[in-house]
Amino acid sequence: MASELDFTGKQVLVVGGSSGIGNGIAQAFRAKGAHVAVCGTRAHAKEYSPEEGSDLTGLSYSELDVSNAGAIESFKPTFERLDVLVLAQGAVLYRRGEFEMAGFRKVVEVNLMSLMACATRFHSMLRDTKGALIMVSSTAAYHSTMGNPAYNASKTGAVGLTRTLGEAWAEDGIRVNGIAPGLVDTKMTKVTTDNPKRLEDALSRIPLRRLGTPADMAGAALFLASPLSSYIIGQTLVVDGGLIL
Repeated sequence: MASELDFTGKQVLVVGGSSGIGNGIAQAFRAKGAHVAVCGTRAHAKEYSPEEGSDLTGLSYSELDVSNAGAIESFKPTFERLDVLVLAQGAVLYRRGEFEMAGFRKVVEVNLMSLMACATRFHSMLRDTKGALIMVSSTAAYHSTMGNPAYNASKTGAVGLTRTLGEAWAEDGIRVNGIAPGLVDTKMTKVTTDNPKRLEDALSRIPLRRLGTPADMAGAALFLASPLSSYIIGQTLVVDGGLIL
């Protein structure tokens, strides 16, 4: 099994890999020998800090605003081949911001529209290597999230997109799968993790009685990109400690 999880010499790109879940996935691939490039919204890697859940050690960083379709189309990668593409970008608005159409569109643009834009941008490179595409969605795709309609709709859409591209691109040798994280301790979940009452309520609904970590999500990504999952396409693996059981 160890050899199947060896990515030495492979090129990986993690969009949204500058912090949080994406950063954990990027560092996991680097630890397994891959050359890893990450994209984030800031101009320089030095603008990220460990306090934000960012570890860009050994990673190649590029700025990419995925809410800008033109930026995705014109993006010039620093590598000539691509074996694994992980789409881990994400946005959420609180205080009912997603009930305003401007906020709704903003979240859907990042969480769903940019997935298709990035997937098609790198399709030919993945086809050339018979590579793997992994989309990060959310367990929100499987239940209501009353205060966040755009987040819910976009993550539900991401699961459907994973299924459809999984079928459509199988003939190109590209395996498309996804990961649906539960409650993971990142800067995006501070609204829960920084509130003792909300955190206690959340943990009471997780059978494993702990938050997920970016490393937990990374294990699933390594599996889905490896030969161990060679006969799996179009599936979204729920990694949530049992939250939605």
